[in-house]
Amino acid sequence: MTSSDPTDTADPTVRVVPTGPTEPRADLRFYLQEARDALLWKLEGLSEYDIRRPMTPTGTNLLGLVKHCAGIELGYLGDTFARPSGEPLPWLDDGADLNADMWATAEESRAYVVDLYRRAWAHADATIDALPLDTIGRVPWWPSDRNEVTLHHAVVRVTADTHRHVGQADIVRELLDGSAGMSVSNTSLPTGDPAWWEKYRNRLEEAAKEADRDT
Repeated sequence: MTSSDPTDTADPTVRVVPTGPTEPRADLRFYLQEARDALLWKLEGLSEYDIRRPMTPTGTNLLGLVKHCAGIELGYLGDTFARPSGEPLPWLDDGADLNADMWATAEESRAYVVDLYRRAWAHADATIDALPLDTIGRVPWWPSDRNEVTLHHAVVRVTADTHRHVGQADIVRELLDGSAGMSVSNTSLPTGDPAWWEKYRNRLEEAAKEADRDT
């Protein structure tokens, strides 16, 4: 029997891109899952130190991005539609440190954060499957006079937010060890040859210097 879900494949590293007419819910699920998988892929092969290292002046780090995205899914695709997960998220409680959801403490293991994110996926997906896309929810942390959203809007919002953070993870991972690429099954890069990339980067550097001299 053939599955109607375009994300359902025998090999989890191979994802079938929806083509032709598709059901909106399947499209939403596909692109959200694509972002989730890519974000976790960016952790693979790195030490505990490297997945936690603050790589920008504002502290952007890989495991913190995963922790943040878990809370986003549980909030927008759980609490917003009166479907609380029951997961304790103390870093989002009143009185928690600013930005506490953007980094993992030494006590919060990689396995804990990744498992939390996967449980958040399952909870969010159950919401997407259970409710019509035009279902109205209320975002608890938005002002009460303008906190209504449809499920469709919430899924698009979470997908956009997750892809934004995957973009950050792309840069952080490349800064850490030079690894780059869109996903495990499709790097979306023209070549994997380090010598080509060094020549390419040098060409860009020279073009930038030339443009600066001409101003």
